[in-house]
Amino acid sequence: MLFSSVTFLYFFLTAVLLLYFLTPRKFKNAVLLFFSLIFYAYGEPRLVVLMLLSVLSGYVHGLLMGKFKDSPRAKKACLVSSVCFSLAPLLIYKYTDFFIGNLNALGASLPLLGLTLPIGISFYTFQIISYTADVYRGDAAPQKNPIDLAAYIALFPQLIAGPIVRYTDVERDLSARTHSVEKIGEGALRFSIGLGKKVLIANVLGELSAALLTAEGSILGAWVRAAALMLQIYFDFSGYSDMAIGLGTMLGFRFPENFNYPFISQSATEFWRRWHMTLGSWFRDYVYIPLGGSRVSAGKHIRNIFIVWFLTGFWHGASWNFILWGLFFGLLLLAEKFLLKGFFEKLPRILRHVYLLLAAAVSFLLFDAPDLAAAAERILSLFGGAPLVSGEGLYQLRSYLAVLLIAAVGATPLPKRLAEKLAATPAGEKAMPILAPLFMAALIIVSTAYLVDGSFNPFLYFRF
Repeated sequence: MLFSSVTFLYFFLTAVLLLYFLTPRKFKNAVLLFFSLIFYAYGEPRLVVLMLLSVLSGYVHGLLMGKFKDSPRAKKACLVSSVCFSLAPLLIYKYTDFFIGNLNALGASLPLLGLTLPIGISFYTFQIISYTADVYRGDAAPQKNPIDLAAYIALFPQLIAGPIVRYTDVERDLSARTHSVEKIGEGALRFSIGLGKKVLIANVLGELSAALLTAEGSILGAWVRAAALMLQIYFDFSGYSDMAIGLGTMLGFRFPENFNYPFISQSATEFWRRWHMTLGSWFRDYVYIPLGGSRVSAGKHIRNIFIVWFLTGFWHGASWNFILWGLFFGLLLLAEKFLLKGFFEKLPRILRHVYLLLAAAVSFLLFDAPDLAAAAERILSLFGGAPLVSGEGLYQLRSYLAVLLIAAVGATPLPKRLAEKLAATPAGEKAMPILAPLFMAALIIVSTAYLVDGSFNPFLYFRF
């Protein structure tokens, strides 16, 4: 079920909120779990069992680690067992055909399994691992209530495409969260902004990207498509995160932020401090630091960075273009850290910013391509092999120029800062209680009109 669908907006979400706020406090997690399972089963009912088995594994291993808290060896064995049980479904469903395909390329003749990828499996697997790892390290107490743990892992706002919410982020909220009209209003506004990002910007930029992909080739068209694709992915994913965070706020949870205007960055290092922040921090705390982080020899430090970025790419998808996408950023980070540090810091800010935007544009062409051959073709098209301009390319640019400009400005902190400055004035302070609901209502109404008139519009990160 899509957040950006009439079914979710006007039927599912309405039912959730009505029943949730009518239910006594001690049963609210059970209500959330019930609706979360319905939400997940809406698209693939058979695979709900797989998710519940993963939840059960995390629950049992957490209790066992609590039981063996005075036996480091047994406790560590429980952690290893939990990680293996959690990763097994992910490896089987997501990566088996990738490995078989590569073996076949080397001469084997093995049949592909063709398994359906469970939606959101990469996200809920990482949440279960973070829970058991935090219990192992003593950062969290084992959850004794299976409904509370299942509600955390299956919580529908962030189940499908994050943000990756660690157990320690919401441990207190699971048992002692508060609700208020102010939180509901804050969450509803955040949700509507995310809905607008997805429906009014990301989907429209997706139309432009698709049109330019099939249009008569030109260098200008290739660059416009690269910019449109880059902004589409950002508004699609950050829009989902905004909706998830907004829904969490309405229900009394505080989810971590996932994006912080990544395209204002001036290096790849800064970009990844601002892009998909919950994934970056997950790999930092559960892979990079346990490997030794930067407090090791230079060779091992490079190894640690290489492992993290290989896994970052591989987490996104079972194909070589995702692996190379991750390694591309890994190499940029290594170059910035070890080779270009002194030189890089002396460059004017504008040049560093242009460098980051060019690197991001190239990287997302690699990210989006169906295979390496298509990725190479699309990247090379930026630098020649076609006329500078074409009639169709100019037509598409003129047709979508307004949304491109809105997206470019919206990807910066400028709109938020202007709204904050307005709210800080005496007139703005009086007007905001009226303007905010009107803005929210306008976003929902216009987005609904687009949804009714449009076609299927899945979030790009659903495939991960």
